[in-house]
Amino acid sequence: MAAAVAAVGVLGAIVGSFLNVVIHRLPERQSLVHPRSRCPACRAPVAPRDNIPVLSWMVLRGRCRSCGEPIPIRYPAIEALTAAVFAGIAAARGVDSELALLLPFAAVLIAVAAIDLEHRIVPNRIVAPAALWALAAGALLRGSELPGLALAAALAFCLLLLVALAYPAGMGMGDVKLAGVMGLYLGAAVAPALLSAFFAGSVIGIAMIARHGAAARKLGVPFAPFLAGGGIVGVLFGPQLVDLYVSAFLS
Repeated sequence: MAAAVAAVGVLGAIVGSFLNVVIHRLPERQSLVHPRSRCPACRAPVAPRDNIPVLSWMVLRGRCRSCGEPIPIRYPAIEALTAAVFAGIAAARGVDSELALLLPFAAVLIAVAAIDLEHRIVPNRIVAPAALWALAAGALLRGSELPGLALAAALAFCLLLLVALAYPAGMGMGDVKLAGVMGLYLGAAVAPALLSAFFAGSVIGIAMIARHGAAARKLGVPFAPFLAGGGIVGVLFGPQLVDLYVSAFLS
């Protein structure tokens, strides 16, 4: 089991390297395949030896081998985060066919969170394929659960839509669609995921008000990173949290 979890973690680091390409190129509508990875400063192609997740950045001391320009910390951070999340999911949920759903979902959440932080958008080019994969893979792996998953997606979508309509300055339709996709993957566990997202968002909002006062209302804070964090909570602990609620209040 430990070896399998470690292997999933290594896979996560590799996927994280690709996510860096997605995060950098997709908002600019560039190809995710061509050209090869290049230094943003000098445009020199990145050699294979300099493209090993996390390790290459450490060996190069965070600088381009060709021109010496700093390589943003985001690159190894995304790789390490994806590795940790993938390994955590494998450890918490087991190494089985469910990972075909849960790992792509986690990758989507990480990419969307990073893009929203930098560009303030939740790209349809990520959310739409994620929804299609949830339906296709879900039909194969969770066929009997599809009605419940669809209901969870609809409820999550409608809840976030009501929030967006009531407070359009704080939430956009990208967040609404992302919440719907989360329901397709998490089912009932989308409830604790959304609660975690709103709780984290509230804590950050209170902290900003404490620091900036009334001016905090003018500071835009993207909500997709909170949804992404909640989604990871839902994957790791959602079923247990749902069972705990049911046993405490409904049984």
